[in-house]
Amino acid sequence: MKSVLITFDQAHYENIVDLLDKSNCRGFSHLPMVRGRGSKTGDPHFGNHAWPSMCSAIITIVEDDRVKNLLERLREIDKAKEQLGLRAFVWDIEDSI
Repeated sequence: MKSVLITFDQAHYENIVDLLDKSNCRGFSHLPMVRGRGSKTGDPHFGNHAWPSMCSAIITIVEDDRVKNLLERLREIDKAKEQLGLRAFVWDIEDSI
């Protein structure tokens, strides 16, 4: 099992949930209000007067064989609107209850 943390501009939310559904990734946790600044490109998302947009994050646990396809499809979403910002990070899950 793998944990996938997806951070993104709030405008991507519906597309990401739809992608999770189509990728048979049923369970996830959504963190709707996340502030941050990407390390590569894009605008900061601080929710203030200078940088009013906000980020969100979704964390999901998926089968190993679904990760590659999920990341490829997330890259497509990011490339379509690079300035909004979208990142995904993957960790091994060693145990769960």
